[in-house]
Amino acid sequence: MKPIVGWAAALLCLLATACVHTPPARQDAAMAVRAMTFNIRLDIASDGENAWPNRKEHVFDLIRHEAPDVLGMQEVLLDQKCDLEAALPGYAFLGVARDDGREAGEFSPLAYRTDRFVLIDSGTFWLSPTPDVPGKGWDAAYPRIATWARLRDRTSGKEMRVLNTHFDHVGAQARAEGASQIARWVAAGAGQPTIAMGDFNSAPDSEPYRRLTDSASSLANTRTLSRTPPYGPRGTFTAFDISRDAGAPIDHIFVTREFTVASHAVITQHWGGKLPSDHYPVLVVLETAGR
Repeated sequence: MKPIVGWAAALLCLLATACVHTPPARQDAAMAVRAMTFNIRLDIASDGENAWPNRKEHVFDLIRHEAPDVLGMQEVLLDQKCDLEAALPGYAFLGVARDDGREAGEFSPLAYRTDRFVLIDSGTFWLSPTPDVPGKGWDAAYPRIATWARLRDRTSGKEMRVLNTHFDHVGAQARAEGASQIARWVAAGAGQPTIAMGDFNSAPDSEPYRRLTDSASSLANTRTLSRTPPYGPRGTFTAFDISRDAGAPIDHIFVTREFTVASHAVITQHWGGKLPSDHYPVLVVLETAGR
């Protein structure tokens, strides 16, 4: 092959220079946020072969692989929270336990990547008429809580609010009133990008779901907003049975209109038929314009 000379060589040199000096992506380009909700099932010996010691490494591996930027979990007891913190050192964990506001009972913790976000503020409130006091609300079987945080993106400087919760599995009034309570919390921060996620124990045709997604709250389900077709089954509760088809989801991720939804997935990862939890986690990729 003859060497390239003259004008051809000069043209190639010019093109190479142009590639090297291509300007970086604009700072106001869409910033993707990976958000996951995951009911990890409490640590209870009666689960037998599905008890926490036999599956916790699968929970850790799944979270590491999916690498959410923000993660809401449910049914987390103190020993499980300690295990998660040790296994996932890149995350900070927020929230208190529901029975006493400290360490007794289940947490509904929020975790966020510390290399991605700076914490501005956080807190926990009870789903009850007395949100600042530990206790049950309405007809709930157990105390129920919501853990929230305000985060600032280290790269874009944008702020967002994130809330994680777990609605009661028995009390219909408690679920409906808890939904209204969270909708009011979302509305109080109107104009701020907000994510509300968790195990709502509520299907899309239920009253709590309607209250969460009515016009006053400005929340919408990421499954219905996803730019790409939702991936995975609709149902999210499995009872540790990989063949179970729950039909309707009860674990949801809702967002306000400041976000667009690139994708929505129900993650069905298993190890030889063994599931990491009795719920599938839900993972969404969100975008919001930087400033």
